[in-house]
Amino acid sequence: MDRILINNFIKAKDVRVISETGEQLGVMNIFVAIDLAKSKGLDLIQVTEKVEPPVCRIANHGKYLYQQQKKEKKIAKPKGGELKEIRLTFNISPHDMETRANQAKKFLEEGNKIKINMSLRGREKAMGQFATDKVKVFLNNLNTLIPIKTERELKREPRGFTMIVSKQ
Repeated sequence: MDRILINNFIKAKDVRVISETGEQLGVMNIFVAIDLAKSKGLDLIQVTEKVEPPVCRIANHGKYLYQQQKKEKKIAKPKGGELKEIRLTFNISPHDMETRANQAKKFLEEGNKIKINMSLRGREKAMGQFATDKVKVFLNNLNTLIPIKTERELKREPRGFTMIVSKQ
């Protein structure tokens, strides 16, 4: 966020003033504008300097900063499309699988993609078919909750299987 100039730090001689309610008060001398803001118990904040004369707003400086930070956070936030991970284990119980399916449903409804990770350890690695069957059962559970499409097929990796799904 750029440095915001307030009150006596504003360099311009004349400024276009906007009141705290949002109505335009017109172009006036900087000292008159500062006095007007002070009489209301507020600050004169330079909104933009790109135009001539610069635009200033009468507002509470702290509140204005807070609103600007909120706007920037909203812009910076990704609109879904994040990759969330659901981890399954070899001996996962049916109830735990339902719980993970419900969590995955929430992620998908937010617009995220899901990486399903079936981790295998030790002797479990030799039983790959059993692990793929577990993943298929999980996908069936998830598909009954929300329609899904496969982004990346089930793939064997050194520590198990992974696949990526998204909302249809």
